[in-house]
Amino acid sequence: MPVVKSKNKALKPAATIVLSFAIVIAIGSFLLMLPISSSTGSFTNPLTAIFTATSATCVTGLVVVDTGTFWSEFGQIIILLMIQIGGLGFVTLVSFFNFLIRKKMELRSIQVASESVNTSGFYDVKTLVRYVISISFICEFAGALLLMTTFVPRYGIYGIYISFFIAISAFCNAGFDIMGAVETPYCSLTTLSSDPVVMTVVPLLIIAGGLGFLVWMDIITYRRRKRLSLQSKIVLLFTLILIVTGTILTLITEWSNPLTIGNMSVGNKIVNSLFHSVSLRTAGFNTVDLASMHSITKLISLFFMFIGVAPGSTGGGIKITTFSIIIMTVVSVIKNKNDTIIMGRKIDKESVYKALSIIILAALITSTTAVILFYNNTGVTGIDAAFEAVSAIATTGLSVGVSGISGIISRIILSITMFIGRVGPVSFAISLSTNRDNIIKNEVYPEGKMMVG
Repeated sequence: MPVVKSKNKALKPAATIVLSFAIVIAIGSFLLMLPISSSTGSFTNPLTAIFTATSATCVTGLVVVDTGTFWSEFGQIIILLMIQIGGLGFVTLVSFFNFLIRKKMELRSIQVASESVNTSGFYDVKTLVRYVISISFICEFAGALLLMTTFVPRYGIYGIYISFFIAISAFCNAGFDIMGAVETPYCSLTTLSSDPVVMTVVPLLIIAGGLGFLVWMDIITYRRRKRLSLQSKIVLLFTLILIVTGTILTLITEWSNPLTIGNMSVGNKIVNSLFHSVSLRTAGFNTVDLASMHSITKLISLFFMFIGVAPGSTGGGIKITTFSIIIMTVVSVIKNKNDTIIMGRKIDKESVYKALSIIILAALITSTTAVILFYNNTGVTGIDAAFEAVSAIATTGLSVGVSGISGIISRIILSITMFIGRVGPVSFAISLSTNRDNIIKNEVYPEGKMMVG
């Protein structure tokens, strides 16, 4: 059959989103290179600026310099803006302001906005984008106010700035902090591991950002609709299961480790294990020294990081829904069923194929990154290389120190991996594809049989 090609050369939604992130990273990198962005008033190495801009825009949290001491307040604000833009999505913010000024959007613009907030229907894009902005700012502002009760008494007026920085970073699942300016460089939240406010508010912000805005929309409208969507049920259920499981496993493996939680009281052991489990939802904050964790804990942690949070959220990973589809596909095969069934609903084949593609592509990219990190950095163990690679592809930001000692090649690879992880492996692949989605193919192929297993 003939192939009909449209003359429309507009970018596909996936490509537009990829390009928007690249533009934000490019602008951010340029600003971070300027002398005004560094605490010493000198130009910053381009690779350091690019790595930091990529990590901030992709809401990862991996750093090669301490955010609180290396960057000036101007540089820190640039990083914070990139975190906010990266967490919500540049396209989402632009769409919101277009809606705000009542500017009429073309169909393709609505398609892109729909893709950016992970919804397939056009009818609710405007409402959902408004929910995204409103929920984000309410959570971040409320979180900052609560954090001030700890940071202002400790650090005075500067505590207000710290509170807003950490609140935005936590909700966007970024993991950046400026605690190095008032405590020890690279300390993250380790000096606050027994503070009840920080240990409660930060995990709640991480979870709130990681649930996804479609889930929040479902929760907010539940009283009127009296039901939750299948996606919301899966996200809420698996989020609870993963957090509880991660907490228990961390407690078991690290209970007697004096370098992490071994010397803490039972209550603090539970709280810090819970914090670590929540942070594995791609948040990037830590209250204990990750490099000192047992190898088995690191292995468990990278598994949870790889899964990540919900689609349409501020976090990364292959996503909870992807993981649940694959698990239930395996269950369906074991039960000799032809379709993937979740909670009495049949999942369409396209979602199953996309889930498989995401996992395979993410695994291949992670493996490649881990190998490069292992062979290009002296003294790095295999588990540490894998941990850092998963942290990058899942945009988690938890580090066992590999990023800080990595060379030029490793930093470039980590930057690329973070970028792919944020825009999504499949979206990134589609954006590079020369086959446009407006090409219509009516091709019929003969059926082929292959033995598997």
